[in-house]
Amino acid sequence: MTIQRRGAMLMMLAIPLVWPLAAAAHSGGLNAEGCHNDRKNGGYHCHRSPAPRPPPRDDSYMLQANRPSQGQGRQVIGGQAYYANCSAARAAAAAPVRVGEPGYGRHLDRDGDGIGCE
Repeated sequence: MTIQRRGAMLMMLAIPLVWPLAAAAHSGGLNAEGCHNDRKNGGYHCHRSPAPRPPPRDDSYMLQANRPSQGQGRQVIGGQAYYANCSAARAAAAAPVRVGEPGYGRHLDRDGDGIGCE
């Protein structure tokens, strides 16, 4: 038996051993958490741990001179910040303003996605 023939025989025997491994894997289509729906079994499972959340915004590193003051387009009404427009929010270094943050208003959010002055 020649070397070429032995190689071909070995390859023919190796393919059935590797074939089940290729069939067990799938292409994925994972969401942001690394999970997806299992269409065959009707379940939901994950392949990786969730992405780490970014740390909360910390403005303590800013110098006092760089912090927005009351006179830079920000008004405080009833303890809440208010920006008349996006230029005022940017001047106060508050843009983008998200829902739930002080100063957010629907008039700042043109597309209605919850993030104003994008």
